[in-house]
Amino acid sequence: MSVLIVIPARYASSRYPGKPLVPLKGATGVSKTLLARSWEAASAAQGVDRVVIATDDAKIAEHAEDIGAEIVMTSEACRNGTERVAETIASLNVEPEIVVNLQGDAPLTPPWFVEELIAGLRNAPDADLATPVLRADGRALNGFLDDRRAGRVGGTTAVFGTGGRGLYFSKEVIPYTDRTYGPSEETPVFHHVGLYAYRPDALAAYATWPVGPLETLEGLEQLRFLENGRHVLCVEVDGKGRQFWELNNPQDVPRIESMLGEMGLV
Repeated sequence: MSVLIVIPARYASSRYPGKPLVPLKGATGVSKTLLARSWEAASAAQGVDRVVIATDDAKIAEHAEDIGAEIVMTSEACRNGTERVAETIASLNVEPEIVVNLQGDAPLTPPWFVEELIAGLRNAPDADLATPVLRADGRALNGFLDDRRAGRVGGTTAVFGTGGRGLYFSKEVIPYTDRTYGPSEETPVFHHVGLYAYRPDALAAYATWPVGPLETLEGLEQLRFLENGRHVLCVEVDGKGRQFWELNNPQDVPRIESMLGEMGLV
């Protein structure tokens, strides 16, 4: 097997319980759950051999079965999606070349994000994992700033150095800029997309490391790799006119539904 996508999904989210089963209306007014839309996004990517949903919840497993997805039951001990993906790979007893984690709160993930991420990791033999970043326009940046001013946790931002090597990821808006940008104007801020491609050895090692102080403060699982000196590759992707937003809070539902409508996504 070359590439396996795992969609980790849990019901007991501290910020938004039951989030994977939240309905989202598309352009035609038809509702599909967050999980169904995320599974469709994963299944649309080319060059992927298998897609599975990993969960510890019976309701989510039942719904995944209803939409025709393959399910892997994992333990309640998993503290984040990466640990759930690592447990899934161990339980499946497979050795893919690349393991992709498409998080269950990213229904707007275009298939080329997945494809470009896989290509990026293949072309960077020194990287332990890769993750996409999307340059924020003024509209997206203002959305981040509005969330922070309202005390909400919105999107995650990323900073990286030469060759795309990740330096830091934060729920704050970084780097700082004091400029005001028009809605379609490019900004120096990069939106981190909730998607990862791991080499299996790095994924297995991750599950053995303790949670570090930065991961604890930010609540961002990818920081564990940085805290343990691993090479995280940031792959810049092109939205090609598509908007992108994760579902983190109940307030994100109308925002994502509006984006689905504007982009004509059913």
